[in-house]
Amino acid sequence: METMQQILATLSDWVGAVNGFVWGVPMLVGILGVGLFLTIGLRFMSVLNIPTAFRLLWSGRNPDGERAGEISPFNALMTSLSATIGTGNIAGVATAIFLGGPGALFWMWCTALVGMATKYAEAVCAVKFRETDDQGNHIGGPMYYIKNGLGKNWMWLGTAFAVFGTIAGFGIGNTVQTNSVADAINATFGVPPLVSGLVIMVLVGLVLIGGVKRIAEVAGKLVPFMAISYVAAGLIVLALNITEIPSAIALIVHSAFNPEAALGGAAGVTMWLAIRFGVARGVFSNEAGLGSAPIAHAAAKTNNPVEQGLVAMLGTFIDTIIVCSITGLAIVVSGAWDSGVNGAPLTALAFGSVLPGLGEPIVAIALAVFGFTTILGWSYYCEKCVQYLFGVKSIKVFRVIFILVVPVGTIASLDFIWLLADTMNAMMAIPNLIALALLSPVVFKLTREFFSSK
Repeated sequence: METMQQILATLSDWVGAVNGFVWGVPMLVGILGVGLFLTIGLRFMSVLNIPTAFRLLWSGRNPDGERAGEISPFNALMTSLSATIGTGNIAGVATAIFLGGPGALFWMWCTALVGMATKYAEAVCAVKFRETDDQGNHIGGPMYYIKNGLGKNWMWLGTAFAVFGTIAGFGIGNTVQTNSVADAINATFGVPPLVSGLVIMVLVGLVLIGGVKRIAEVAGKLVPFMAISYVAAGLIVLALNITEIPSAIALIVHSAFNPEAALGGAAGVTMWLAIRFGVARGVFSNEAGLGSAPIAHAAAKTNNPVEQGLVAMLGTFIDTIIVCSITGLAIVVSGAWDSGVNGAPLTALAFGSVLPGLGEPIVAIALAVFGFTTILGWSYYCEKCVQYLFGVKSIKVFRVIFILVVPVGTIASLDFIWLLADTMNAMMAIPNLIALALLSPVVFKLTREFFSSK
């Protein structure tokens, strides 16, 4: 037993060292660098065409039957958002502010603005290079645009992405989410964690059996409802502190460049910490550059990669510019940011200080619903990675295993699982960013042709 503990400790130290590297300077520079390169190459199209993207999203609720794909462009975005709008929007933002000061929120905004171009390019490539599997379903994502866009010599890179995505899916997309949901429900309503885990397992099972169409259908209804409800509660918190908003924004911008002003939860915050945690938590939340979202967008009913790319980039805008901003501003205007509390409890404290008796339950329910939908979204991402590695016949076996693993998150120690999953999450970005950089001429060409025809 002692030998096993030593092995786990050694393995944990090794994975921790890798985690520190993959989420360090090279990764953050890579994510921001590729995003900025794509933004400039697209001539800031991703920022200038947000109204056009919303029009396409609205018109894409019920596409005509002549378009290839399984789910509507609208539901493809909702499926993507089901995975991105999660614990990162509540706990992740709070952690970024706790560790990096209010200035971390500013760097989250910067990450989102360049991340929109990244998400756009991901979806364009996903639709352009997608395939049809043996069951007649459209499949795509980084592993497919690496294989079909870069050629056979690069297939090992696609395989690496699929391996990293599979491991991350069982961790950050399954057990970690269940653990967060169960803890929130237990702390607020006193429900035993295992009971929550079993209920979540049943609900996830009922959805997963129906495949991507069922996931998209549930996401298309649940994601807009949960996002609007949480944003509404956040806006109430901001409205009751409306006089504090200008000074809060000034503090956020000032803290992004002046370490003296960012001495909140973690005394001695530097500008680098504000950048590091703002960028890292921003990417963790909106997943721009990780390569997960294009897996969902590849199944969209569309014949035009650029149109789906425009819809896809709204995922980053909605997740970070809207939802994360609501959380971050609520924490700052309420004054909770320097309370010494961290994670989801910090967000609950911010909401509860303004809405006594209501704030904590609102955050707990939002965290539960966000966590549940994240499991649904990541189940599809993970399934497509497994399918790429082992073929269509592996899907049914995968779904059974994924469902059975759900309650494990409520009873197991997740320190190592979280560390491993977080590391694999970052490792996914490496092959994806390489592919996006190499395929950027294709993205630029398709974009020019689309807008010149308009």
